Amino acid sequence: MTKINMDMIQTIGLAVVLLLIGIRLRKKINFFEKYCIPAPVIGGFLFSIIVFILRQTNVAQIKFDDTLQKFFMVMFFTSVGFNASLKVLKKGGKKVAIFLFVAAGLCILQNVVAVGLSRFVGLPPLLALMTGSTPMTGGHGTSAAVAPTIEALGPIYKGANAIAIASATFGLIVGSAMGGPIASRLIKKHKLLPEHFVKDGIQHGDEDIDEEVLKRQKPFLDGERFSMAFFYILIAMGIGSYLSMFIDYLMSFTNFEAHFPIYIGPMIVAAIIRNLSDNVKAMNAPTKEISILEDVALSLFLAMALMTLRLWELIDLALPVFILLVAQVILIYFYLNWITFKAMGSDYDAAVMVSGHCGFGLGATPNGISNMKAVTEKYIYSKMAFFVIPIVGSLFIDFANISIITIFTQFFK
Repeated sequence: MTKINMDMIQTIGLAVVLLLIGIRLRKKINFFEKYCIPAPVIGGFLFSIIVFILRQTNVAQIKFDDTLQKFFMVMFFTSVGFNASLKVLKKGGKKVAIFLFVAAGLCILQNVVAVGLSRFVGLPPLLALMTGSTPMTGGHGTSAAVAPTIEALGPIYKGANAIAIASATFGLIVGSAMGGPIASRLIKKHKLLPEHFVKDGIQHGDEDIDEEVLKRQKPFLDGERFSMAFFYILIAMGIGSYLSMFIDYLMSFTNFEAHFPIYIGPMIVAAIIRNLSDNVKAMNAPTKEISILEDVALSLFLAMALMTLRLWELIDLALPVFILLVAQVILIYFYLNWITFKAMGSDYDAAVMVSGHCGFGLGATPNGISNMKAVTEKYIYSKMAFFVIPIVGSLFIDFANISIITIFTQFFK
């Protein structure tokens, strides 16, 4: 068998090529567009299939340098930290706070179901956790970041990365397929549309909300602000790395053995800087530019994570993983009907938010927004739903989810 070793530069170069291929295929193939499959997932997963075939046929074995993969992973989660603005949360109002609490509750239950059923399907709790909120609410980005830390704990957790990525892909498709029908059923069952309502010209949900939170300024190229955004991220990463070490040092004095992921410290520091910036004019963090760099870091990180996916480790675990994923689907069905719908007011807006929660509770925020568009195109627009879901899904849930995952990981390690 031929062994191919790719260094750091060659690895990132290949990742970019696969990312561009994924972008091209996403535009050409309706399935990928319909279910909001990310471009780096498409390109990286296709290459991982090629690597799998080469390995199984004893033709070649490819080894990659993951140095930049770790760098872009930390960069992505540091950027997530910059989204955790208490000022934005406060401006979003009570509905945003309630929905964030509801979404975080789902994260907790997704992990409880995963580890609770682990013994019945014959998987270690941490391996089963890779079907919980890590891939479901977290998606491919969180999966690709968390799973390697689980695999590093020992041979018993071999296959964690493949399980998490496969579960995330499953969630994207199922979340997109379920959201619309569940919301439509709630609307019809509870007769949430008064008879005098008509589709055209009616805007539902005229509550007093501050839409300034969602407004985007006309984009323009400012090299200095992009430079500052990159510098802010790197500063948070540098200081945060020491914070991660300090947290581990403090934990060493307790009976609770813990080693937190390297991105926890940078993410916390980024959140602190963001909230200081919101209240100190002199800081003025370039949050819009940081958001763009967040997307870039995630795309490169995902492309590298997917192209190095070891699919052969998933074969023997397919049936237990499938059972756990079916349990996650059942969980979110009842959670949406009994918790999300009722907590958000049991009205039309709540039903539309149910479709959105289904989308990002099993997949990603774009899937949630796509679900809501499908529902409102059939019925009427919901201003509240399109206000709440993007704020929680894009700004806050990743921060909350990572914190929850870290607690579960340390407890069951």
